[in-house]
Amino acid sequence: MSELSAFPITTRWPAKHPDRLQLYSTPTPNGVKVSIMLEEIGLAYEPHAINIMANETWGPEFLSLNPNGKIPAILDPNGPDGRPLALWESGAILLYLAEKTGQLLPRDPVARLEAIQWVFFQVAAVGPMFGQLGFFHKFAGKDYEDKRPRDRYAAESKRLLGVLEGRLADRRFIMGEDFSIADIALLGWVRSIDGFYGAGELVDYGSLKHVPAWLERCLARPAVQRGLEIPARP
Repeated sequence: MSELSAFPITTRWPAKHPDRLQLYSTPTPNGVKVSIMLEEIGLAYEPHAINIMANETWGPEFLSLNPNGKIPAILDPNGPDGRPLALWESGAILLYLAEKTGQLLPRDPVARLEAIQWVFFQVAAVGPMFGQLGFFHKFAGKDYEDKRPRDRYAAESKRLLGVLEGRLADRRFIMGEDFSIADIALLGWVRSIDGFYGAGELVDYGSLKHVPAWLERCLARPAVQRGLEIPARP
């Protein structure tokens, strides 16, 4: 195991347990993906709360780890070949942790690719569309007189929920009977649309049957419940 002090981010957020994976995050829909994953797989880690409202991701220490200035990011002192690994982008982190531990990703090659496909669906479609809807419905964009941007993102978010509704019509989880990284990628965003963003009526969330039932099953998992609160907000 190499010394983590070589990474500038540790000068701002020192590692009390440098032998553990270091998580830099806050419990947003993207952030909780990694904390939930870590809780599910039981890998020892040390969380560091990043205050995105105070623009801490744009300081030089955080940017040294993730030049894109977004949470979550990780430092794993026991990366490939025993070397430390710095990694950002939540989808990539999910895939890395699944492959590192052999958990929450199907072993069958076809099913494995299918699970990754649904992670990419969240990263490329669900996250950006739901996030934009949240901006135009709840945050600064709500004051825009022109509601066409909001309505566009609402319509697309509704369509994406319909894709999930069809997928879950005969499945307990995205990949069938087994909970996987596909569920972890999606659950925080689906939870936010009616809860945090308060946009359920705009996307007709109440008309869905399978998506809410799936979300309830996900949220009943103890590791998910823990992960949703990690790191504690500043």
